[in-house]
Amino acid sequence: MQTQALSPAAAVLQRPFQPIVPPLSFGFARNSLFKPYFLTPTKHVPLHSHATATHEVVIENDDANGNTEPGFVNIGYISGVHGLQGEIRVKPVTGFPQLRFSTPGRRWLKRRALGEETIQQVELEEGREHPGLKSWILKFRGFDTVEQAKMLIGATLLVTKEDRPELEEGEFYTNDLIGMRVFIKENGKLLGTVINVFNSGANDLLQILLDSSFDMLDKSGKPRSAEIDASVQLVLVPFVEAIVPDVDMKSREMHITPLKGLLELNLRFDGRSKKERRQLEWKERKKFQKKLIAAKKKLCEMEQQHIFHGYQYGEKDQWSFLSDQIVGVNSKLLQEALQSLEQPAKRWNAAELVSAIEEGLISSIQISEQSFSNGCENKLVGDINMQEKGLELMSEGKMAIVFLLNEKEDQEHLCDHDIVEREATDSLVRMLQKLLHDHENFVKVEYRASLPLIFISSAQQIQLLRKLFTSNNYFGFDSEKVWFLEEEKLPVVSSLPEGQNKYKILMQSPWEILQSPIGSGGCISMFSKHNIADNLIDMGVKYIELCCPSERIAGGNSLLLGLVNSMEAKMGIQISPTIADSDKNFDMILSMDFVKKLMKQSNKLQFDAIPKAHSYVEKVDKDWITVTSSTPNSYELSCSIYSSLNACSLDKICIVEVKE
Repeated sequence: MQTQALSPAAAVLQRPFQPIVPPLSFGFARNSLFKPYFLTPTKHVPLHSHATATHEVVIENDDANGNTEPGFVNIGYISGVHGLQGEIRVKPVTGFPQLRFSTPGRRWLKRRALGEETIQQVELEEGREHPGLKSWILKFRGFDTVEQAKMLIGATLLVTKEDRPELEEGEFYTNDLIGMRVFIKENGKLLGTVINVFNSGANDLLQILLDSSFDMLDKSGKPRSAEIDASVQLVLVPFVEAIVPDVDMKSREMHITPLKGLLELNLRFDGRSKKERRQLEWKERKKFQKKLIAAKKKLCEMEQQHIFHGYQYGEKDQWSFLSDQIVGVNSKLLQEALQSLEQPAKRWNAAELVSAIEEGLISSIQISEQSFSNGCENKLVGDINMQEKGLELMSEGKMAIVFLLNEKEDQEHLCDHDIVEREATDSLVRMLQKLLHDHENFVKVEYRASLPLIFISSAQQIQLLRKLFTSNNYFGFDSEKVWFLEEEKLPVVSSLPEGQNKYKILMQSPWEILQSPIGSGGCISMFSKHNIADNLIDMGVKYIELCCPSERIAGGNSLLLGLVNSMEAKMGIQISPTIADSDKNFDMILSMDFVKKLMKQSNKLQFDAIPKAHSYVEKVDKDWITVTSSTPNSYELSCSIYSSLNACSLDKICIVEVKE
């Protein structure tokens, strides 16, 4: 079945006249002002009762002959695949997830391809909730492989309008309320029109667009300025029986009895003139267009025009997402990474450092493994002065600690990405919680308020880190000096034969670039992108410690800091024979001067092309096909922070060797 004009028509709400269950959490759709994301029935409740707001968007459509076909209800969209058996992951936009996703039966998928929207019937075999990702895992009949499931990514999941659950008396579907005219019951004056309904946490709120004829004071009690466009003034009214006693669905009208001052209190409007708002909107559009044009130009120079094929398919939200993807690509870093593959430089690692020490090219001191593991305060007699100097610098806030959190390399052997992500994140949070409560081996409590702390991690881990710090009063650190940054990523590129564009950027879907974290070396570009280095310098920071926290590496290395300071070095590194992979588990300190130099000379960083097997999509003629391989068919671009040694003189490097 095909459709030509699919336009949104209805959503779902309820309003009961008795107390109900506590409200669900409520979100907003991306790039949509006041547009509800989770959609459930709204109940009209007594003044002190709770209410929940949800919608199920109804899509009315006509066939090619102009005959109206049954409307469909949008219940979610397919965001990805799950496992290897053809299961898909769905983000719900319904207030009835248990009914919609766990009950077997007919469902429909809406997709756009070759300029046409199609609706395909599928059979749901089973479904289960995935609470960790706020999604559902579904299995459709006939979709048994990862390749088949990937073709469904981006599709909208539908049921028919007739499948909407029947509501109790006094309950309404949200979309049935939208568009209703609102009158003041006392005098019959038209207030405006309901344009949205959403949940405030205590009860549902009607968002009403004021009619230009309605005369109302502003929040200060003064008459509204004539310069303010009444068409953009909104007022929020609680959807409770005491304030909205009459709802007439037949006449599409409701009458309200607001308390004195309620409308003025909940008035929402933009105080700028219409001309000023239009100018601002124009500037924002021009700014985004300028960024997009610059990104397109850069990608065209790099012969990556195929990325723009996604604009020929899909819908507005998908085009916007693709635009964000293109603008988000660090094209300068990508270009430098690809160039470094063609101009290989020296690959530094812990073994190379040991060789340089033996040749007398790099200065070092040695401590015993026993001294290191039992704490250095009473053991390092010969180096106690350097350790005390390091502690003094830390107490003065002269060093910032940067934790690089990326467990990707340790989890690659697992097949289910969701399990990998959940287990890795849980393990990381437990380890960090233990570390941050350790006042012996980590930074002492009395120093923490002075020290800036930076976490570079995946977006999923950052959410948990923020929650962890908020619930523990930031473990004694100053909340103004703690940053959570999403790790730097670069596109995955193809590994084609010589003579072709062998570094072609691969696409995960027509609207999403396939990307991977670049590793510890990516922190340098992060300092530049987020203006971190300048902020730290303004705080008086002289050094940055970069480390991957583990059972052997805690951060806050006062001995290494004291050594770097006393030798006026640009870089200090602690190496240990007991650490299995020193390239991924490291502890080093850089001077801020050297960090600024690296930011200006990022081409000094050396990238490696790591062969990987990836599934991706590409456009062949007029169709998108999925390409899979059991052998490496692509490269992930990786950069180790050790490559920064190429930009530093060896006489400005010092080493702490932990000996057995």
